[in-house]
Amino acid sequence: LTGVLDDCLCDIESIDDFNTFKIFPKIQKLQERDYFRYYKVNLKRPCPFWADDGHCSIKDCHVEPCPESKIPVGIKAGSSNKYSKAANNSKELEDCEQANKLGAVNSTLSNQSKEAFIDWARYDDSQDHFCELDDERSPDAQYVDLLLNPERYTGYKGPSAWRVWNSIYEENCFKPRSVYRPLNPLAPSRGGDDGESFYTWLEGLCLEKRVFYKLISGLHASINLHLCANYLLEENWGKPRWGPNVKEFTRRFDPIETKGEGPRRLKNLYFLYLIELRALSKVAPYFERSVVDLYTGNGHEDAESKALLLDIFRDTKSFHMHFDEKSMFAGDKKGAKSLKEEFRLHFKNISRIMDCVGCDKCRLWGKLQTQGLGTALKILFSEKEIQSLPENSPSKGFQLTRQEIVALVNAFGRLSTSIRELQNFKVLLQQTR
Repeated sequence: LTGVLDDCLCDIESIDDFNTFKIFPKIQKLQERDYFRYYKVNLKRPCPFWADDGHCSIKDCHVEPCPESKIPVGIKAGSSNKYSKAANNSKELEDCEQANKLGAVNSTLSNQSKEAFIDWARYDDSQDHFCELDDERSPDAQYVDLLLNPERYTGYKGPSAWRVWNSIYEENCFKPRSVYRPLNPLAPSRGGDDGESFYTWLEGLCLEKRVFYKLISGLHASINLHLCANYLLEENWGKPRWGPNVKEFTRRFDPIETKGEGPRRLKNLYFLYLIELRALSKVAPYFERSVVDLYTGNGHEDAESKALLLDIFRDTKSFHMHFDEKSMFAGDKKGAKSLKEEFRLHFKNISRIMDCVGCDKCRLWGKLQTQGLGTALKILFSEKEIQSLPENSPSKGFQLTRQEIVALVNAFGRLSTSIRELQNFKVLLQQTR
C-alpha cells in the first residue's frame, strides 16, 4: 500500500512516518491519563430501528463498569466540580452548572464569566452535533475504564453484526439507486460486479458524498484491523493469549482474497486519519486558552495532561499535508447548506445505529469511535466560532463536553493504533512468505 490518496494531496509513506515517530507514542501516553481513560456511556439504550436481537452471551463481549470509588473526584462530581472551589460554593451558579456538561474548565470565575456560563447553558447547540450524545445523567449511564476494556476480537458476528453494518452502508452512505450490490464489504460475492471495478459508482458522486463513504469505510477498516491485531489465538486453562492473526488480516484485506477491495479499504483508513488529524489541529485554540483545564481534581496530573495534549497539537500543526475541508460544501450557499445538513443527519443516524450492536464491548467502542468522528466533523465545520473564542470565558458559539473530548482523543488514538498495527502486519506477512 503506497502512493497518494484520492481527494487529498498526501502520500501514505508520509503518514506512516509521521504517525510512527511523532503521534503514536504520545497519543498512547495521553490515553493512559485519568481524564481520557474514563468514558461515561449508556450501553442499555434500546435499538431505535428494530427489535433487539438480545445481547451477545460470549464472555469477551462483556464490559466491566468502573466502581464509583475508582473515578477521580473531579470527573465523578460532574458539573458541580468543574470550576474552582470558590465557584462551587456559589449558589448562583447552580442552575448553570446543572445545565452544562463541559467538564473541561477549572478556573476562578469573574461575574462576567458567570453570566456568560448561564447564557451559554441556555444555548442549544444541538444544531452542530453530528452525533446523538448519551444523557450522562441517566441512571443507566456508567463510567467505563477504557484501559481495562480494550477493543479486541470478541467472536461477535453473524446476522446481528451483519444487520448493523448493512444498515450503516445501505441506508446512510448516499448510494445511487443504480447500484444494486450491497456496499457492505461483508456482503457475499455477487459475481461480475465485485472487486475494485465495483467502485466506479463512487466517481459519479460529489466530493462530500465520496468523503462520507470513505469515512465510514475507513472506520470499518480500522475496527477490523483492531480485531485482527488483538485476536484470541488460544485459551490455555483460562489464560487467553491475544495477538495478531495474519490469516484473519489476509481474509479481510488481501487484494486477491477481496478481489482488489482490501487496499481501497485501507486507503480509506488513512483518509479518515487525515480528517481527524485536521480536526485536532483546528481545535487547538480551544484548548490553548487558560480557561480550559483537563480537570480531574489532581492539579499536577491535570497540568501534565494538558501539556501533553498541547504537545500533540503542535505535532498535528507541523504536518504539512492536511486535508483541506474548505473544498467541501463550497458550492452555492443554499445547496451547500442543504447538503451539509443532509451529511450531518446521516451521520447522526449512524451514531444511533450503534445502540443496535448486540455485543457490549463492540457497542462501547463503536459508540466512542463514532462520537469521536462526529466531534471531529463538528470541529471542522466550526472554524469561525473557534477562531473567535474569548480567552477567559466560555463561548456561546462553540464548546465541547468532556464526553466529546474523551471520544475525540480516543477515536484518533484508535486510528493511530490501526496504522501502527498495519506496519506490524506488513512485517509479519514478509516473514510468512
